[in-house]
Amino acid sequence: MVDLPHVRVISESSSAIVPFIVRTNNIAKELMQAASMHKVSVHSLDFRLLEVQTLSLMANEVKADSDEWTELSPADINALGNELYLNPKFELKQIYEAEIFSITELGKLDHIELSIAGNATLCKIYLTIKSGSELIYDDTFEEDFFELIMKKKLRANLMVGIFDSMMHSNLSEFLAKVKVNGLYRVKEQERFVVGEGIEPMPTVDDALIMHYDKKQNGLDEAGRIDYAKRGYIISVVANDLLIEYIKPRKGTSGRNCRGEFIITKEPLIRYEPTFTIGENILRDENDVRIEFRAKTGGYVTFEGGMYDIKTQMDVTEISFRSTGSIETQLDADVSINVKEKDPLKDAIGTGMEVTVNVINIDGNIGPDAKVTAHKAVVEGQVHNSATITADDLTINVHKGKAYGKEIHVTRLEHGSVEGDHVSVAQATGGTVHAKEIDVELLGSHTKLTASKRIEIQKLQGGENILTIDPLLNESREFLDEEQSLMIEVKKVIHDVAKELSAYEETMTKNQPVYEDIKRKLINYKNNGIKIPIAYAQKYKQFQEFKFKLDVLRKEYQDKLDHYAFISGRHRALQDEIFEARVINHDRWHNYNEIIFKLIDPPINITFLPPDNSVGGIYGLHMSDEGIFSIKVLSK
Repeated sequence: MVDLPHVRVISESSSAIVPFIVRTNNIAKELMQAASMHKVSVHSLDFRLLEVQTLSLMANEVKADSDEWTELSPADINALGNELYLNPKFELKQIYEAEIFSITELGKLDHIELSIAGNATLCKIYLTIKSGSELIYDDTFEEDFFELIMKKKLRANLMVGIFDSMMHSNLSEFLAKVKVNGLYRVKEQERFVVGEGIEPMPTVDDALIMHYDKKQNGLDEAGRIDYAKRGYIISVVANDLLIEYIKPRKGTSGRNCRGEFIITKEPLIRYEPTFTIGENILRDENDVRIEFRAKTGGYVTFEGGMYDIKTQMDVTEISFRSTGSIETQLDADVSINVKEKDPLKDAIGTGMEVTVNVINIDGNIGPDAKVTAHKAVVEGQVHNSATITADDLTINVHKGKAYGKEIHVTRLEHGSVEGDHVSVAQATGGTVHAKEIDVELLGSHTKLTASKRIEIQKLQGGENILTIDPLLNESREFLDEEQSLMIEVKKVIHDVAKELSAYEETMTKNQPVYEDIKRKLINYKNNGIKIPIAYAQKYKQFQEFKFKLDVLRKEYQDKLDHYAFISGRHRALQDEIFEARVINHDRWHNYNEIIFKLIDPPINITFLPPDNSVGGIYGLHMSDEGIFSIKVLSK
């Protein structure tokens, strides 16, 4: 928005100039010159418009000296159309005859906070009336108001009586409100279009936008370049917009509210595509642009002047030196094979972060590295400060942290594993949390915690803790919240039941009276007898009481259902522990401990299998006296 000159007409000089008449095409310029000549503020001067001449000219390219300006009548102005306005040879100008004089007193509309502004091209002119302005209607208000707008336009060197045919209709509703109210206070700023030329359509230079390249910008949180995340590969999913070519378009000319013809420039053409595309990229073209979209998921390649999408990538290592971190979309069909096998080197280097759909790592994952995938295979070892997360995860030697759904570890060496189902070929220390755990060979110093089953094929070591915890996937805080909620709902049920009981008793006592009044009302109605007011009121009271009773019954049932839902979930969690099992297919060796964590009461039941005793299937048992213990079961 371009703010045009705004003037508060307040006399700042006691030395008034002698009024004089000028003939000019720029009243604002004449006011400035008069103020400078008489050494007064331009804000102390005003003018009275005496005559406006609108002139047109069709420029003669051959002989400009013979060109003559033609005066246009109001009817001629109304007949002008876009064909002439958009002809660059057609010119317009206005000549004004005005009397300039000093302001000796404020006009009746000078207190109104009113300004003129235009957009960047001055093809649209706005009148703004600020909030708080008070307008007082009288017989000449509308005439004075439009004269004030005209003066402000002329001070901004805008044409009057042309390009403003919409002004009166746009202001009609506002002026009607002023007329109806007499005194009208503007509550919120109001804006109206009071001039409208022909807006040019800007020229568009061609452009080549590499959308896929913006997916990884390599910047850290402070906006600095992060060379560890420099976007070695960039993943995409099907239908992703990869590259967009904006075609050049020459704009259309226009004419603003000063009568000036606006010429648009020729478009610059610098980025026409010269590359080719492979079979996995779709080209879509229209009049405005060309789009290159991914037909399938994968990562973008550019080789030999051709863009394409591939899904498989082989790299020797992922390190700061060679690739930097690799972050792709998990749902992009990208698979990476990391080939470094040297046990003395890291296939995934220190501090590297890798996010990919599928990754096969022939070697080791180094310190502080993080790997995230849907499916991952690690043929080497995972360092004790590294983290790997995958729905389907296979690890050879694990010392770090692993998270997933289906996890298989060949050798667990003091690492930690969390998943739904975890199988370990050999465990020599570490922790496992899962719904179900299978261990082929259990060594020593391992903590296994499951919500459903722990099964061991062979036991060699000791100092192991095998725990069944039904709250493995729920927090103790959540359980405490549910217990508190149960207590609260139970109290509400008690209060509602007490109130309901009182209503039921009252209803039972008054039911005969209610039925009797109901019969009498039906009889009165059938026989055309006027119903006594007392009976009608009594019947209405019964109806309201019955409605309240029905509401209480529904509320009581809703509370019962809510309590049943909460307590049912609570019981289900508790009951799960009686279905859980610890299974040892071997003899017990050295010191080992089996723990079942109860929810209600919140206690631990512990069993220490005697050294060299026969294994079996262990579960939680509750005696008739309510005493819990861990026993060998038949299944």
